Amino acid sequence: MSTPAPGVKPSPIEAVPAAGDASPPPVGAGVPARKHKQPDRRLRLDDILKLMVADGLVGTAEADNVARSRTKQYEHPLELIAAQQWKSAKPPHKLLTLESLVEWLAGKLKVPYLHVDPLKIDLGAVTATMSNAYAERFRILPVAVDRLTVTVATSEPFVRAWADELEGMIKLEVKFVFVNPADIRRYLGEFYNLARSMKRAQETSKGNLSLARNFEQLVELGKHGHLDANDQHVVHIVDWLWQYAFEQRASDIHIEPRRDVGIVRFRIDGVLHQVYAIPQPVLIAMTSRIKLLARMEIVEKRRPQDGRIKTLSPEGEEVELRISTMPTAFGEKLVMRIFTPEVLVRDYADLGFTPDDSERWGRMIKEPNGIILVTGPTGSGKTTTLYSSMKTLATPEVNVCTVEDPIEMIEPLFNQMQVQPVIGVNFASGVRTLMRQDPDIIMVGEIRDHDTAEMTVQAALTGHLVLSTLHTNDAPTAVTRLLDLGVPPYLLSSTLLGVMAQRLVRTLCPHCKKPADPPDDDTWRAITSPWRADKPEQTMAPVGCLECRMTGYYGRIGLYEIMLMTPALRRLVTRDADDRALREQAYKDGMKPLRVSGAMKIAAGLTTADEVLKVAPLA
Repeated sequence: MSTPAPGVKPSPIEAVPAAGDASPPPVGAGVPARKHKQPDRRLRLDDILKLMVADGLVGTAEADNVARSRTKQYEHPLELIAAQQWKSAKPPHKLLTLESLVEWLAGKLKVPYLHVDPLKIDLGAVTATMSNAYAERFRILPVAVDRLTVTVATSEPFVRAWADELEGMIKLEVKFVFVNPADIRRYLGEFYNLARSMKRAQETSKGNLSLARNFEQLVELGKHGHLDANDQHVVHIVDWLWQYAFEQRASDIHIEPRRDVGIVRFRIDGVLHQVYAIPQPVLIAMTSRIKLLARMEIVEKRRPQDGRIKTLSPEGEEVELRISTMPTAFGEKLVMRIFTPEVLVRDYADLGFTPDDSERWGRMIKEPNGIILVTGPTGSGKTTTLYSSMKTLATPEVNVCTVEDPIEMIEPLFNQMQVQPVIGVNFASGVRTLMRQDPDIIMVGEIRDHDTAEMTVQAALTGHLVLSTLHTNDAPTAVTRLLDLGVPPYLLSSTLLGVMAQRLVRTLCPHCKKPADPPDDDTWRAITSPWRADKPEQTMAPVGCLECRMTGYYGRIGLYEIMLMTPALRRLVTRDADDRALREQAYKDGMKPLRVSGAMKIAAGLTTADEVLKVAPLA
């Protein structure tokens, strides 16, 4: 543990407020510094252990053992206690992690607690309130600032002598929040290093770059090439952005130019969160850095481009980023889609398949030839489903080939070809080429037009198993969509094996979800129609905790509607085929609607009715 700072008096156990005197302040609300004029004192190991024993978290023997084994290995007494890996003596006997200890102690000491979420902090504003040296000196971290106050995080809530000095310097009222000491050490470095890199990158750009107010000026900037994509500060900013996105479980990174600044947003569990506002010159330099690494044309800003980058996560795992740029009114918008290797090794249960779904889908993909379609909007998990399925089929005895636009994920077991419209390589010609490559299984990225649909049918007729995607609302509509593209009904009837529609819904956080009343009868009846699934007596509802960043949801899972082409369905595939007739027959043949798949996830306590209705609205 660190030694007390000069002028800081150790606190006797009697000085520690007793538990249960009053309700703690709201989380993150902050306590004004001037209301606390008691002598400064640091938190002491003995005091905390006595509070834990009094509160029934640990036994006296365990507390005494730790009190006797003092060590300077840890900077803060709570870190020493957390290192013991104790489980609470109180039910439900949860592990006493450092974060949970900080939250518990904040309640006992009647000080406001805050879990630092960098997504909710304006780094530029808070780091401007005090220097890095000042923050390091007192081990404090600014986390919020407005016109009248600055909120400062500390792991020593009763060491406040510096607050008067700071208030005099910045002319703002200082409020305190109690924070995990490990977070203060970590974010002190991250926040100030990033702010420093941002400032220096902006200074480097001054004189060379004016703000790109419109598209015409942006093109001129690109022609003159004033940007230095290899500037060390720009390199640091981009590296931080990636590492942070991996840590936050982001699936996409958006870098968006606006009129005066650039905005960085992460998509987490399907929802976009703003992360940072970046000065326009720095954003242009960042974009150039990313384009350089993705082997794109840096000076070409007038047309969209695609590329890919491989990098490593903080855990050392290989991560692939698919890069896409688009010219906008204020500059180049850049989106990076993040693919991790674990996407390709997930089994069907992890994807959300029920045993019945797995059986029906497995029956289709084991056929020697024919067409299998996966439908759904962008971002519904079609690529993950197809890649996971092909990975199970790609044995050494099988030749798996794909034609994609663009190649989503590089997989050594597949032979993957990229569509190149500029040189005449489209989906149709790509399938034609693959058919001369002795394939067993062909994956076509998307069926968009008559030529691609025709070549897909020809590939199936000549003995190949073809998997592809289509943009339709449900499985039966895929049949009429292909008929609209000009596929003859008799060919479609003889080659189509089945269609699967899918959506992704957010799953409830397993760490904090709580029991709740089921949906009302009318809502449940509407969700499960035309099936009549029994309504559960109890469902689960979101709460919000540190694990899920207070959203109540953690991760996503699939809803599936699998339509197998039965003899009865094939007879309905005619030139004037009707969606409704196809759907009713599919229901008779055992197809569960997307909403019923969602109802099963609700009954299992995995998600909520609101989430299901967002992606699979009532018909």
